[in-house]
Amino acid sequence: MFEARLVQGSLLKKVLEAIRDLLTEASWDCADTGIQLQAMDNSHVSLVSVNLRAEGFDKYRSDRNITLGMNLTSMSKILKCASNDDIITIKAKDDADTVSFMFENPNNDKVSDYEMKLMNLDHEHLGIPDTEFFCVITMPSAEFARICRDMSQFGETVVISCTKEGVQFSSAGDIGTGNVKLAQSSSVEKEEDAIVIDLQEPVKLKFACEYLNKFAKATGLSPQVSLSMAPDVPLVVEYKIGGIGHIRYYLAPKIEEKDDA
Repeated sequence: MFEARLVQGSLLKKVLEAIRDLLTEASWDCADTGIQLQAMDNSHVSLVSVNLRAEGFDKYRSDRNITLGMNLTSMSKILKCASNDDIITIKAKDDADTVSFMFENPNNDKVSDYEMKLMNLDHEHLGIPDTEFFCVITMPSAEFARICRDMSQFGETVVISCTKEGVQFSSAGDIGTGNVKLAQSSSVEKEEDAIVIDLQEPVKLKFACEYLNKFAKATGLSPQVSLSMAPDVPLVVEYKIGGIGHIRYYLAPKIEEKDDA
């Protein structure tokens, strides 16, 4: 038997919002330590990794490891039936071919039940190697979302370069060029407004705007986002999920094409 109850049900709705543009279906691996999802996006360009720790739930039970293959579009439709302040409980029997969702409003005067068919999905766990990053940028997630949106007005790619002076986002296209420079902030009233750059060595990499904008759909989960970069390895974009876990996106840098001439 698997059962997970989350009083702050809106977090689960936001997690779905953060991944449904990248994945149409995925397997949730449920174990006694928590729930994990790991999948390549539909075009096999980026990797999505979600981790929800058991202790972050108000009630959590997983008698044995089970994998729940779900159509995320369908799951998203069901979660839209929950109000933002509803308590969400997910249940599945060990060999079930369905999963049930129960939404309770905080006043206990309304309970909704939904059942969804599970899918048999090919499931491969991709090993994510430990990487020594040259640079880790922590910044307000809303600022990151705005920069990604603004840069995509100019071109399909954005160059992120990090030096001891700060971090620069730049994009170029038919209409011209756009540059945004952020310096490390030393004095801010709120910690979540801070820009912190942990730099080992300068690094400059180019990424597809389209994917960064999709990652930014997770902005509602966390006031801050961290970007971890090193040459020749995927960028890691991480959002914390309200004390319960995290969502990480991995995106390989675009390689400059060298002329043969």
